[in-house]
Amino acid sequence: MAADSIVKVVVTGSSGKAGAAVMPHLAETGFEVLGVDAHAPAKSCGKGISEVIKADLTNLGETLEVFTGADAVVHLANIPIPGMFTPTRTFMENTAMNYNVFTAAAQSGVKKVVWLSSDAIMGLPYDQPPKYVPIDENHPLLPATTYALSKLTGEMIAEHIARWSGIPFIGLRSCFLQSLEDYQCYGEFQNDPHARRWHLWSYLDLRDMAQACRLALSAETSGCKIMNISAADSVMNLPSREVIATVFPETEVRGDLADHGGFFTFAKARELIGFNPQYSWRNQ
Repeated sequence: MAADSIVKVVVTGSSGKAGAAVMPHLAETGFEVLGVDAHAPAKSCGKGISEVIKADLTNLGETLEVFTGADAVVHLANIPIPGMFTPTRTFMENTAMNYNVFTAAAQSGVKKVVWLSSDAIMGLPYDQPPKYVPIDENHPLLPATTYALSKLTGEMIAEHIARWSGIPFIGLRSCFLQSLEDYQCYGEFQNDPHARRWHLWSYLDLRDMAQACRLALSAETSGCKIMNISAADSVMNLPSREVIATVFPETEVRGDLADHGGFFTFAKARELIGFNPQYSWRNQ
């Protein structure tokens, strides 16, 4: 599939935290973007964004309609965190959205599907220690919430629909998404190794999230590829080896964990789509 054959991209969850960053980035880099959200604004929101419409992605018929004429889909729509709704609703709605989006994409004949998975499937909130760090894609999958279970289920659905349809799928296992505004709240917790154990001291700048989606759309891939995307560093002031030794002394440290290095490796994403994070809370 030639990268330049993708022109029109549907972005689901366009009004959410990730969508609000991804939509304008894709438009600014030459794609024609259609936004879809359960809470869509009434008007179009920028150059290159043809329209933002409201649709219920738990309804397969509506999902099929919004994909008409699309070259690719960037699927960001989901209940974004555990605890926002009941565990059952979180799992059922996320799973329905993921199945409908992937099925509608295949039936509509799009050329690529990119979607947002989550590092949560590795064990968030890490009541049990990770087996090793930095965590790669081969780490045991230990979902601890129905949110994480819905993300793991989405990956399984994607793998099989990619196989059935022949459409390339790319799943981005994102770490904790952070904005410039979020960095303003950084402070005392950065000297307490236990304070941010729940997301393994890891994060991803929203601007790098947007970059990853663009790179995934343009990369030449086949089948279903799933990869970590994270910042290169941790959210902590303390050295990473000190942090892991204090909280999880039994966890194996593999390879070179830099002074403030991140606890997830994005080496696979760098190899397959050219992802290399550009932003850090340290230089804002």
